[in-house]
Amino acid sequence: MISVSEALEALFGLVAPLEAEDVPLREAAGRVLARPVTARRTQPPFAASSMDGYALRRAEVEPDAMFKVVGEAAAGHGYDGALRAGQAVRIFTGAPIPEGADFVVIQEDVTRRGDLITLGHDIGSKDNIRPAGGDFSQGDAMEAPRRLRPADVALLAAMNIDRVPVTRRPRIALLATGDELIQPGEEPGPDQIVASNSYGLEAMLRAAGAEVRMLPIARDTEASLRQAFALAAGADLLVTIGGASVGDHDLIAPVMAALGMEQAFYKVAMRPGKPLMAGRLGEMAMIGLPGNPVSAMVCGEVFLRPVVDLMLGLGAAPAVRTMRALAEDIPANGPREHYMRARLGADGVTPAERQDSSLLSVLARADALLVRPPSDPARQKGEEVPCIELHRT
Repeated sequence: MISVSEALEALFGLVAPLEAEDVPLREAAGRVLARPVTARRTQPPFAASSMDGYALRRAEVEPDAMFKVVGEAAAGHGYDGALRAGQAVRIFTGAPIPEGADFVVIQEDVTRRGDLITLGHDIGSKDNIRPAGGDFSQGDAMEAPRRLRPADVALLAAMNIDRVPVTRRPRIALLATGDELIQPGEEPGPDQIVASNSYGLEAMLRAAGAEVRMLPIARDTEASLRQAFALAAGADLLVTIGGASVGDHDLIAPVMAALGMEQAFYKVAMRPGKPLMAGRLGEMAMIGLPGNPVSAMVCGEVFLRPVVDLMLGLGAAPAVRTMRALAEDIPANGPREHYMRARLGADGVTPAERQDSSLLSVLARADALLVRPPSDPARQKGEEVPCIELHRT
């Protein structure tokens, strides 16, 4: 068996960042920016008023000063002319500052009668002007790589970017195996269960940014597996679920070996998730996950998400771990790295009482994996331990 870190390094060696493609701005949210893009305009493109009020000359601002209002400036409709001494322009938020003006007095500090205004006594020194380029200037760059959030999309729109270079979504073929499996909604026989792993992993991989193709369930025969592997043609990554152990019905490894797979590793010193395997079959990488539902989902968080991140150009890095205080004492850990399902609360992190790798209900209530290093000694309440916070999408 190899360690989790060794397995991750091996997996990172099986994949590489994918090529870029241009997508419309409205389709860019959640995608990974593949290369820097530069602003095509300056924002704001002119000095603009940040308040409703009157534009005039700062040098003329003093208590009880009087000005003649000679025009109006609104957003999208500037004042066409130059301001002279003793003049003011009625101005609204977002409007261009008229030529000759360098100060905006807010309307609350002004008394107006007809075309004349009189300034109050508590004007203050703030000019209430947003300078040209105060947000960004033409040529400023949005750096890559980065997963584009709604705020990033808004910024790209303001930069006048209508098409965005993003990394192509990894094409992942997802294959559940086993004679005991049926699809949700079907009527199970007395010895059958519903395939759950593939649906949870599909949701996880789509949220991570992948394009997922769920293959028909493969039965525990060489012919069925060969047919399923053929259906995976064209994928960047094949993820199998179950059949990766060493039982008489676990045929993934021998069938893939017969097809020419170069195996990178088999078995990882972790729980849950020990019977994990990986390799490469031609241009396609392959990861074989254990069949126990929780094992498969935990391996998805620990291995699949970081692999997808690398393929999207976000770099090769393990899942982020944060330190959390224990809410209760925990006993010593065994020889394998343990990813305990746990809950985060105001008093710290609490591991679930039951850690069996078949209990999806426990995983569904968990919001973190408490990571125990191999042979970690007993820990006391209040000690800090590493945790992987579980994604909710």
